[in-house]
Amino acid sequence: MTATVDLNADMGESFGPWVMGNDAALLDIVTSANVACGFHAGDPDVMARTMALAVEKGVGIGAHPGFPDLQGFGRDRRYMRDETLGNIVRYQVGAAQAMARAAGGEVRHLKLHGALGNMTSEDEAMARLCYEAALSVAPEIIVMVLAQTAQQRAVEALGCAFAAEIFADRAYNDDATLVDRRLPGAMIRDPDVAAKRMVSMVQEAAIITESGKRISCRIDTICCHGDTPEAIEISAAVRKGLEAQGIALRMF
Repeated sequence: MTATVDLNADMGESFGPWVMGNDAALLDIVTSANVACGFHAGDPDVMARTMALAVEKGVGIGAHPGFPDLQGFGRDRRYMRDETLGNIVRYQVGAAQAMARAAGGEVRHLKLHGALGNMTSEDEAMARLCYEAALSVAPEIIVMVLAQTAQQRAVEALGCAFAAEIFADRAYNDDATLVDRRLPGAMIRDPDVAAKRMVSMVQEAAIITESGKRISCRIDTICCHGDTPEAIEISAAVRKGLEAQGIALRMF
């Protein structure tokens, strides 16, 4: 059984006066924060506030780049030239580094957002392109990957530092990818169900799919999305459930 695990959440996704999620409350629960970099969500002011609060609370800061898609919240699949894709990752990592340093912190990790994350979980070459772009800007960055997908195969081939991630609030297909959000049951809404799933997966060191299949895997971090109505309740329940089983929450 894993003695420790990291708990992360996507945040910094507000934009101007429009508010998405409760970042301050999440930062009291999680150990790592994936901060939007302005392409799918967020803006410079939101990034600055979120990162300053993360530094204050001792939470690890990650860059969370996505497709340039504010209207679709980065969840619409995009197809672009390799050069452009690499450069949008570099651009966002650079912005995150600048804002984190201004807040007295550093960007520790990278996690791809939304459709960009889903596409790279299916396409190893695309994942490698994105990770090489990030590493060209931040050679020591830890790449957060969807466990047992093409993302993990890409970082293993690159030989870079990585953290394998599972999701508390998303259902799994039998190939370890996430069930499409448009399908029934894709989102886990019940905090107790989410907590029990995470305890089982960490204890078994395996992803448990919708069909009941077990996919053995390394588990370094658990994601609770910050943009759902149940985000705080799910994050708190997962943390409480893990700690009740003697599994400590600690930054990877």
